[in-house]
Amino acid sequence: KNPKSLLLRTHCQTAGVSLTAQQPTNNVVRVAVQALAGVLGGTQSLHTNSMDETLALPTEQSVMIALRTQQIIAEESGVTNMIDPLGGSWAVEALTDRMEKDAFAYIDRIDEQGGIIQAINTGYPQKEIADSAYRFQQQLDAKEKIIVGVNKYQVAPEERPLELLKIEPAVERGQIERVTKIKKERNQAAVKEHLGRVHAAARNGTNLMPPLIDAVKEYCTLGEISDIYRDVFGVYRDPAW
Repeated sequence: KNPKSLLLRTHCQTAGVSLTAQQPTNNVVRVAVQALAGVLGGTQSLHTNSMDETLALPTEQSVMIALRTQQIIAEESGVTNMIDPLGGSWAVEALTDRMEKDAFAYIDRIDEQGGIIQAINTGYPQKEIADSAYRFQQQLDAKEKIIVGVNKYQVAPEERPLELLKIEPAVERGQIERVTKIKKERNQAAVKEHLGRVHAAARNGTNLMPPLIDAVKEYCTLGEISDIYRDVFGVYRDPAW
C-alpha cells in the first residue's frame, strides 16, 4: 500500500576480517577498495573500518582517515554521478548469480536438517566455518592466495608501527563511580519491581521489550538484566564443542 515499503535499505561495512596487523597502513588501501565496491554496489549507508583495528581501538587519526576515505569517494571519485555505474556488467551479473545460487544451496541444506537451530545443535555451521578457515589458511601457506605484507612483500616488523590508542585507567574508575552513584540514588523499589517484570516475561515467554524498556528507564543495569537471562535461559554452550 505504501510505495516506501518496497524500498531496500542497504548498509555495508568494510571487511574487518581482511585487515592485517602486519603493515597496518596497508589497511587504508584495503578499506578504500572495499568502500568503493560497496558504493558501486548501491549501498546507501557505509561504515569504513580504521587501519589499526586489528591492534587496538582506533585512534582519532585513524578514524579520521577512515572518514576521509568515504568523503573522497563521495566527493572526488565521480561514482555518485551515475545511478548504476556497473549496470550491464557481465562479470558482476555472473558473480551475483553465483552468490545467489551458492547461498540458496546452503539454505536448502539447512532446511533439510530441520532449520538453523537444529543445524547448530548438530554442529553443521560451526564445522563449515572451521573447514573454510582451514582451507583459507592452506591457501595462504601455499601462496595460492596472497595477502600483501603477510605471505608476500613482508618487511622486518617495526617495534612501534603505529601510535595505538590507550585508555587511561581513570576512565574505568570514572565509569565505576558513575554506576555506583546511579545505583545508590535510583528508586530501589521501582528497580526491584521492574526487574521482577523482566524475569516474569522471560519465564512466561511473553514480549520482553516493554518490560525491558521500562526497566532501563528506572536505571536497571545491563548486568542486572543479563543476570536474569542467565537465571532463566542459562548460558549457551556450543554443542559442537
